[in-house]
This record gives sequence, C-alpha cells and structure tokens, in this order.
Amino acid sequence: MDFALLAFYAFATAAVASAGAVISVRNPVHAALFLVLTFFTVACTWILAGAEFLGVALILVYVGAVMVLFLFVVMMLDIDVAKMREGWVRFLPVGLLVAVVMLVEMLALIGVKARSAVPFAQNAAAPAPIGGEPNTIWLAHALFTDFLLPFEVAAVILTIAVIAAVMLTLRRRVGAKHQDPAWQTSVRARDRIRMVSVPTEHPPVEPLAAGDKEGKA
Repeated sequence: MDFALLAFYAFATAAVASAGAVISVRNPVHAALFLVLTFFTVACTWILAGAEFLGVALILVYVGAVMVLFLFVVMMLDIDVAKMREGWVRFLPVGLLVAVVMLVEMLALIGVKARSAVPFAQNAAAPAPIGGEPNTIWLAHALFTDFLLPFEVAAVILTIAVIAAVMLTLRRRVGAKHQDPAWQTSVRARDRIRMVSVPTEHPPVEPLAAGDKEGKA
C-alpha cells in the first residue's frame, strides 16, 4: 500500500478522534487543545492532497485567529479561574499528547513529501506535477491575473463591512462612556494640573464644657 495513503488514513482517523474529543470532554481547556489538534490534522490532510494554500490558511486563520476568539469566550464564561490555575499541572498530559501527535503528523507529512520528490530529483525528465505548477503558485497566478478584478472587489467589500461594523459599535448610547480624541489632543497643560493651596495648620479645638462631656458620655 502507498505510504501517502497510509498517512491519509492516519490523519483522517486522528481528525475524527480529536473532533469527537472536542464535544465529549468536560474541561473547556481540553476541548480547546483538541480543537487545535483537529484543525492541524485537517490542514495536514489538505497539504497531503496538494492543497498547500488551504492547509496553511487553515493553520494561520483558524488556529491563529479563531482559536483566540474561542479562548476569549472560555475566559468570559462562569469558570473558577483561580481553581484552574492551581491545578494547571493536570492540563500538562493533554497538552503533551496534542504536541506529540502534531509532531508525528509533521514528520509523517515531511516523509511523504520527501518520498514523492525522490523520483523527480533522480530523473530530470520526470513529468511535471498535476496542473503544471504547484497549488500555491497556480492560485497566486490566477488571483492576480485572471481574477484580479473580482479579488479587488471582494477586498473593497470586506473593507467596507469592517468600517461599517466599527461605525455601528461607535454609535452614541445613553449611559455609555465615549472618548473624544479631538478634545484629548487639544487639552492644555494647565488644564491637566491644578495647584491647590491646602492650609497646614488646623484650627484650634475648643474644650468641651462639663455639660457637653456628660452628654457625650
């Protein structure tokens, strides 16, 4: 059986197992670690299939950005963070397991790519890859030549959407505090510091009368 096919079966099994662990474990930190392993395994599967751009984009976008949002949600939940910090050693086995599996997957992927590149290195007349060029080069060439206008239009639409989302969140609400950058930059030094003369001597205290002492008692 081909080594690449064995690697694909191993990656698929690891992805299904880690995805099942995401929805089955009780600890949110363990779930986040298994979700990282799921994304990484699927990315390795795409790279193995020749879609290098999709694999790298999955790691950069989902593992690097979406997982940060997931962790923010986990931090905002009603969780006893102090108790979790006290027993942080119990998360070490799961973290080591995820790290070891990711290392094995990277080594297997490197091995598959190295075995597939041996015939091309030995024989200069070997046929070119499918499509005539690697996936990343073909995608970049297609985006910036044939699909340049749709690509730029999509970029403009996404930029407008981001600006609109920011403007919607900046609308004035009753009871909400807002900053005024124009007022902050135009403030003067004498408006920031005010010198106040505070008397150092306290006024003399009059002694209490006998009746006042009895009333106080």
